[in-house]
Amino acid sequence: MPVINLGHLSLDSVTRSRVVNDIAKACRDLGYFQVINHGISQSVMDCAVKSASDFFELPSETKEEYDTSSKDSINMSQAFLKHYAHPLSDWIQYWPQQSPIYRKYMGKYAAEVRREGSQLLSVNCYPKASQGATTIGLAPHSDYGFLTILLTSCPGLEVVDRSSNIWKTVQKLPHALHVHIGDHMEVLSNGRMKTVVHRALLKPEEARISIPSIHGFALHEKVTCAKELVDEENPPKYKESSFSDFLEHLTANMDNKHKNFLESLRMYGLQSIIRV
Repeated sequence: MPVINLGHLSLDSVTRSRVVNDIAKACRDLGYFQVINHGISQSVMDCAVKSASDFFELPSETKEEYDTSSKDSINMSQAFLKHYAHPLSDWIQYWPQQSPIYRKYMGKYAAEVRREGSQLLSVNCYPKASQGATTIGLAPHSDYGFLTILLTSCPGLEVVDRSSNIWKTVQKLPHALHVHIGDHMEVLSNGRMKTVVHRALLKPEEARISIPSIHGFALHEKVTCAKELVDEENPPKYKESSFSDFLEHLTANMDNKHKNFLESLRMYGLQSIIRV
């Protein structure tokens, strides 16, 4: 699994170019990598995980005021929250306030990842699996945005290796963040970069907290193939779409959880039509 040291981007031009090439290769081949030396302090990350854990230990009736699990059509065995997080000052008032430290520490983490344009922050709790069992907590899927930056408390993430089409277990590295390429990045790059299909497993050892920060355009802003990557030999492979289109897709396919959003955007046969 690719591990990118972002601290090397501040070194000499040769090292910087190598890091950029490593990122590009990971985006093309797997759609996934981990980053270290990313600039977010360990204390901020630890406090975000702790505040999430404290929230999910609150009484059920309190959590249900904010729970968005039942509103999502992805098959999962977890409790989770979704927060709009940018600009933070506009949205934090709607975040849970029953846990004294939740807004403070989750807000600090959101502010750090917001520097990359964070739009939606999800906070997930995967319970322990039955003793001796490993079960799927979040079914295989890809993310809709450009990038997802994921903070986790323990292992459990698996991604599909495109070269072999088999599941690969992602090891949890100290102070690392996971980076997922999303559907809209594949669209923007006209298929050069690949969205990563991934899932989460429940383990008997401990509950797992994950905090994905989803980066993308505004609700109705359309994403289309970059014109610099489209020509006669490389016609557009995807229709334009927006976050609101993704939400409509979820609503229309709540009974068909295997219908992939990215597949609905593919323009099959367009290349032969253009050449005729």
